[in-house]
Amino acid sequence: MQPADRLARRRQPLRSSAVRDLLADAHRPGMISLAGGLPAADLFDSKVFSTLAADLLAHSPQEALQYGMTAGQPRLQAAVRVLVKDRGIDALPSDPLITTGSQQAIDLLARAFIEPGDTVVMERPSYLAALQVFSLVDADVLGVPTDEHGMCLPLPAGPALGRAKLVYTVTNFANPSGVTMSRERRLALLRWAVANRVFVIEDDPYGELRFSGRPVPALVTLAAEVPGASDWCGYVSTLSKILAPGLRVGFALLPDWVRARVEQIKQAMDLHTSTLCQELAARYLETGRLTGFLERARALYRERCEALSASLRAELGSRVRFNRPEGGLFLWAELEPGIDTSLLLARARELGVIFVPGSAFFADSGPRNALRLSFSSADPTQLHEAVRRLRAALDAGGLTP
Repeated sequence: MQPADRLARRRQPLRSSAVRDLLADAHRPGMISLAGGLPAADLFDSKVFSTLAADLLAHSPQEALQYGMTAGQPRLQAAVRVLVKDRGIDALPSDPLITTGSQQAIDLLARAFIEPGDTVVMERPSYLAALQVFSLVDADVLGVPTDEHGMCLPLPAGPALGRAKLVYTVTNFANPSGVTMSRERRLALLRWAVANRVFVIEDDPYGELRFSGRPVPALVTLAAEVPGASDWCGYVSTLSKILAPGLRVGFALLPDWVRARVEQIKQAMDLHTSTLCQELAARYLETGRLTGFLERARALYRERCEALSASLRAELGSRVRFNRPEGGLFLWAELEPGIDTSLLLARARELGVIFVPGSAFFADSGPRNALRLSFSSADPTQLHEAVRRLRAALDAGGLTP
């Protein structure tokens, strides 16, 4: 018997994150990374954070360094209320629950709802880290195809759907597909959730990063149009993509019957999210600088998305099909049938460019010829060079299984 045999068996099938595994490569000299969805580091408002942190520790150290409430620091909860009101979410089901990133919010909800063998309905492809979370609680994942309007409805009937407890969806500029769910699909999903008593988790890390098109109301807002829907949907979001991921601050808006259980689980898990990070985030939001920050971020990501799209068309032409997202950080592409992007990644890494093979974003076997490209952390010159290197890797051949 090996020591590892003493580990819980249900933990063993957990896959390592393909994205996290590539982070070390991203720091190699000369490497251009299209892999991680990292916010552009040159956007960070570091001088303001430095001033705020110094003032906080000089004048209110007890608020930053002492234990806090599990539900979150009141000052940050108040700032989040203002933040979501600007997103069109006026009627909150309860006080915001502050979490350690939206990733923790997803984990807490999975623990609150799922027993082994329960089903979670997700887009196909879907957010890799959410797939990991639902694997940890022994959920069965039912992947639902998506098109340019989001998750395809009606949902496929069958025994797995009959065991559904949760629907998880990234409604705006989904990771990895970049697709935004239409208003009609959102309303249809809410009607289905009410009829089937299935709770919907709307994960919205990218909604503020829209650089074209018109915003679509959140599910928690549209719930007012569907009788009973307010009890069957929750909204989770984060400051990671719109401010700074190092803060590890997210939040959840949940109906009371769900929030009470989730808060209990968080209490057992970590007592509370870092008070230092919460107080720093609250003070930044109170400065009003987020508006200008987001304007700069949208302009930057628009430029980089356009640069990547143009380079793909110029260098690869008909060899690639891809969507053109209206916001967010990602572009989803498919190469010619028969190309294995896992093999392509190995070749591309040697040439100094990395990306995430599309198969990583499926609970089952996904298409081998797909790939996710992030345009957020490379400038237009680097993006063009990255695509040139991808073309060179493709031209070398030997990429079929």
